[in-house]
Amino acid sequence: MKVITSVKDMQAEIIQQKILGKSIGFVPTMGFLHEGHLTLIKNARKENDLVVLSIFVNPLQFGPKEDFSTYPRDFERDRALAESEQVDYLFYPAVDEMYPNVPSIKVTVQERTDVLCGKSRPGHFDGVATVVTKLFNIVMPTRAYFGKKDAQQVAVIEGLVSDLNFPIQLVAVDIVREKDGLAKSSRNVNLSSEDRKQAPVLYKSLCAAKKAIENGERDSVKLTSLIQEMIIAQTSGEIDYVEIFSYPQLQPIEKIEGRFIIALAVKFKNVRLIDNLIMDI
Repeated sequence: MKVITSVKDMQAEIIQQKILGKSIGFVPTMGFLHEGHLTLIKNARKENDLVVLSIFVNPLQFGPKEDFSTYPRDFERDRALAESEQVDYLFYPAVDEMYPNVPSIKVTVQERTDVLCGKSRPGHFDGVATVVTKLFNIVMPTRAYFGKKDAQQVAVIEGLVSDLNFPIQLVAVDIVREKDGLAKSSRNVNLSSEDRKQAPVLYKSLCAAKKAIENGERDSVKLTSLIQEMIIAQTSGEIDYVEIFSYPQLQPIEKIEGRFIIALAVKFKNVRLIDNLIMDI
């Protein structure tokens, strides 16, 4: 496995591999790898000749009161995990390498961002779209792999790939969960022991809504109320949102039909957890 820290060196390696006809699977991350990331890598490994993993904590997607400085980082651990999963290239640029100057151009996302996480994090998805655009131009992947846990991010990047005509196949991979149902996340390590015991209620509440839908319930308000009541009764977490939208358009729907997402975000002290279910009926 090669560790590359230079944009130009990364581009040069990819150009040479593409001349040889190699397909490139790309897994962009912010590091502190967990099983969810490793599942993305495994999928990329199965479907491509070469796998590129990037680790870059992107300052553009953090708000002024968010956790950029405390976001968990452990490069040596990440490198060992990447090597064990047979990653071919680990792209690990510094902030100054990715943003050597004040950017004269940034990507602005017009749709799919004024709800869910985007509603309470203005500018977040502009930062995501900007860095993903840069990474796509650096790595030039055949396929790019993202987890469905960040379903709004997947929807935004789907729009980015389509609208900017990137010749890339976007692969959305199912959420990886702990045995008790909690969606795996780099932020889970920051939960207190009591909050960690309560956190699986988030997924249990989504499953309760799914069961209600399977039993014929179609009213969005009743379904979101069911989820909220479970979270309030069984956790000390503060609900940020519980919402149902069409997917990937992320438009509000009163009566659920077609493809839709049930999504939630809950704050436990300083840790904000998200989870979702995407369904078709």
